[in-house]
Amino acid sequence: MQNECKLSIITINYNGLKDTCELIESIPFNSNMEVIVVDNASKEDEASTISEKYPHVKVIRSNLNLGFAGGNNLGIKEAQGKYILLINNDTYIKEFKIDPLIERLESSDKIAIACPKLRFAWGNNPIQFAGYTPLSPITVRNQAIGFGEEDNGQYDTAHPTPYAHGAAMLIKREAISKVGLMPECFFLYYEELDWSMMFTRAGYEIWYDPACTVYHKESQATGQNSPLRTYYITRNRLLLVKRNYKGINKYLSYIYLIGIVAPRDIIKYTLQGRLNLVKAVYRGIKTFNSQLSTVN
Repeated sequence: MQNECKLSIITINYNGLKDTCELIESIPFNSNMEVIVVDNASKEDEASTISEKYPHVKVIRSNLNLGFAGGNNLGIKEAQGKYILLINNDTYIKEFKIDPLIERLESSDKIAIACPKLRFAWGNNPIQFAGYTPLSPITVRNQAIGFGEEDNGQYDTAHPTPYAHGAAMLIKREAISKVGLMPECFFLYYEELDWSMMFTRAGYEIWYDPACTVYHKESQATGQNSPLRTYYITRNRLLLVKRNYKGINKYLSYIYLIGIVAPRDIIKYTLQGRLNLVKAVYRGIKTFNSQLSTVN
């Protein structure tokens, strides 16, 4: 199978056995693909459970939580496929239409990544992602096209997008070999944006292609407004600026994020009585400052 494997599907499991099983069961396995689950040091031995339940799945157990980037990189290193689909374990696929995404990649040597349409798994399945707008040069903000809208086919045309969405992206292995693995210094959040910029700087394109739709349960692993999420969002926005912004825009972004956004968030969380989030914002800035001279 190793010589014939065309597609490697990689997902990370972290205390998410139920979600991971639902994803695996939504994938119609065939001899041209492999499914790899990286267990990121789950508290229970979920790796063994997955191996026993799905013998066709290759399970890699990490004794350390390597984060989103580190877990995916571990899977990529073991993958045999020509194309690699990185997909969150809190997603599922109703109709497995990966071939159009592969055809998109094969249509041009310049295209390295193809992302499917993302729809939320709740309610009437509103759109989560139909491409991204560019990041602003100072505020480090952008928007997911179509976010929250009902899907009436208004985003059914494929187009280039400046960034891939971490929940699901199909990538050429040869492009990864040229660009490098996902940057592990982020651990959680913003690593796919940074990685996208690495691909773009190398001359590659990233495309959104709605021929495939993935349904996303969103933030089952970390939770909305958790101290973990708040800490990494605060730190990693600054880290993204350090690694990718140049000249005066870099320092204006630092001023904006540390002098305006952080105090605003601290006041908001204080008024809400969320002192754990206040501490998370402070820790995020403190950690970034301590790593300023060491993290590239």
